[in-house]
Amino acid sequence: MHLTLHADYSLRVLLYLAARPDRLVSTQEVSEAYGISKNHLVRVMQALGKHGFVEVRPGRSGGVMLARAPSEISLGKVFRATEPDFHLAECFDREHNTCPISPACGLKGVLFEAREAFLGVLDKYTLADLTKRSRPDLLTLFFPTPSAREG
Repeated sequence: MHLTLHADYSLRVLLYLAARPDRLVSTQEVSEAYGISKNHLVRVMQALGKHGFVEVRPGRSGGVMLARAPSEISLGKVFRATEPDFHLAECFDREHNTCPISPACGLKGVLFEAREAFLGVLDKYTLADLTKRSRPDLLTLFFPTPSAREG
């Protein structure tokens, strides 16, 4: 299983915002912190705003910030909102399933169970849990001290 860049970047943005709850953060700042295309991040930020995870304030002095406390942002909900689909195999897509053994195959049920277990684990965690589980130096990766920037 491989997450799309959209879901990956969505989680990175949320982690970044959770590390800086005290202010608005610009798309440019996040782009520079992760080395990610600003244009791609704009779409990510819009999607996160649409689903109520972030508050987007447009304009020159605007930015983005978490729309709710990190403890209220479920990782499962973020994944469901940012992954385009969770079709692990062709047979999961009823409209485009051309697999000839689909009606008799036992694999679909196993894959469905695995997908639900994956999402179930994510449902147990929040953004706050991620920040607690991160190493203490997470902030210095985003915000290096002046001496680390010079070296």
